[in-house]
Amino acid sequence: MQMMVDQVAASAPQPVEEMSLLIVDDDRAFVQRLGRAMEARGYAVTVAETIRDGLEAVEKKPPAFAVVDMRLGDGSGLDVIQALKTRRPEARGIVLTGYGNIATAVTAVKLGAVDYLAKPADADEIHSALSAGDHKPEPPENPMSADRVRWEHIQRVYELCGRNVSETARRLNMHRRTLQRILAKRAPR
Repeated sequence: MQMMVDQVAASAPQPVEEMSLLIVDDDRAFVQRLGRAMEARGYAVTVAETIRDGLEAVEKKPPAFAVVDMRLGDGSGLDVIQALKTRRPEARGIVLTGYGNIATAVTAVKLGAVDYLAKPADADEIHSALSAGDHKPEPPENPMSADRVRWEHIQRVYELCGRNVSETARRLNMHRRTLQRILAKRAPR
């Protein structure tokens, strides 16, 4: 019986290795708070404040988990997610952003992110997203309004057309000036 327990213990993943977390964000105060909160939840945290540092951390020792800001001064956080999935396919990475839209969320998921959270996200939301596994999240209590869904679709087509208003208007079958008015407004709630 003891031999069986020793074999199971030897084959079990090491907790520090299994709970390694890379946080890539240029907001130093946010990173410090999130790092402390995630360490309290059992993660071994590594921090990078630039895309370059994040890519180096992934190359040096790919973590099991990553929390990456979408936009940093030296590039896109999606590069870190892509590098992480290349080096460690089973890794779970999420993207945080203050500039969320459906097009970038779809791109993030296609590149290997398991979730896409809008800032400000707290440590509980991040931990839940990282540890969700294959469980589907609960449906939102307050889903997007029809106006918001329309706005998101327009933004997605606009991005796919290289931010070309005339081409976007043609593809959406709407007048160019109408599209310009929609793009000039804030996103509906």
